[in-house]
Amino acid sequence: MSNQPELTRGQVLDLQRDLDVISIPFGKTLTLPAGTQVSVMQAKGTSISVSFEGRLYLVESHHLDALGLPPTQRPYLAAGASAADLEAFIWAQLRTCFDPEIPVNIVDLGLVYACKLVHLLDGRTLAQIKMTLTAPGCGMGEVIAQDAKRKILGAEDLDAVNIEIVFDPPWNREMMSEDARLELGMF
Repeated sequence: MSNQPELTRGQVLDLQRDLDVISIPFGKTLTLPAGTQVSVMQAKGTSISVSFEGRLYLVESHHLDALGLPPTQRPYLAAGASAADLEAFIWAQLRTCFDPEIPVNIVDLGLVYACKLVHLLDGRTLAQIKMTLTAPGCGMGEVIAQDAKRKILGAEDLDAVNIEIVFDPPWNREMMSEDARLELGMF
């Protein structure tokens, strides 16, 4: 879960320092200068989507201090956890990852197709995840995957995370959980 304060849509925040943001939906990084005012569009998970001059940008969790907010704590699972606990930790972390334009986590949105633990011959443990995007041309796929990797690697017994973005089968609205459809008003 996030340790950030409650933010509301439209809330204006002043940048405390120059801030690298990611343009949505293109996934390109640019820098907004200190003193810039941005409006909160979505504050879900540990990242925040903001608006500036009619464009949407993602502020990653490790840059929240630029908005005057406390940084989020990296998720952590101590060594010695059972395989079931490790898998539960991974799924819990995936549920803290959001498409920056949609207020539903990637699991309930139906974007995560598979997650399995692989025990390699050299003793290392790998999390193998297959996920998709709501649209094949979305530039945010790698950004979402990197967010998930950072969080999942908070498990001490996990050596690597491989997230493969696939498009077969293609994502559709029927893949969303009932809670996601309710949240988005898609009954």
